[in-house]
Amino acid sequence: MTPFADIEAALDGFDPAAADPAGRLLGLAEAVLDNWAEARGETPTVEEREGFRLLALHRQGARGEPSFNACRETCREIAFHANLLRLEPDHAESARRAAMMAMLVRHLLLFVSGKMQVAGLGEFCCSSRTLRALDRDSAAAPDHPTERQRVA
Repeated sequence: MTPFADIEAALDGFDPAAADPAGRLLGLAEAVLDNWAEARGETPTVEEREGFRLLALHRQGARGEPSFNACRETCREIAFHANLLRLEPDHAESARRAAMMAMLVRHLLLFVSGKMQVAGLGEFCCSSRTLRALDRDSAAAPDHPTERQRVA
């Protein structure tokens, strides 16, 4: 397991112009999700989904943890940028694409490390009615009834 601090240090020192930025960044993103799987007592998968181990790791990590899907699009964006870098390595935008991919990997790192500290992280979408109701009810002052109280 690669410690989060080592992944963060690798991102801090990342050079978008170095050789194989897509491979190096994918490896860092996979290491983030390896940590998640191992923290849950699972062996990180070696399988691929849609050609990426990262996407298979995300799928594994989301099993039994619906809020983990909050980082699904981040993983897909990382895969997208890896494809761009691999398909057009000499493109004029390659350095910018690699920098964007590094930012996405950092975003994944921050989410997963935060999720390991706060289990509810990621439960923020508009379909989380229970959470919204709790927030609204706890924020309402006694002289300011909630919508539910006004209707009743």
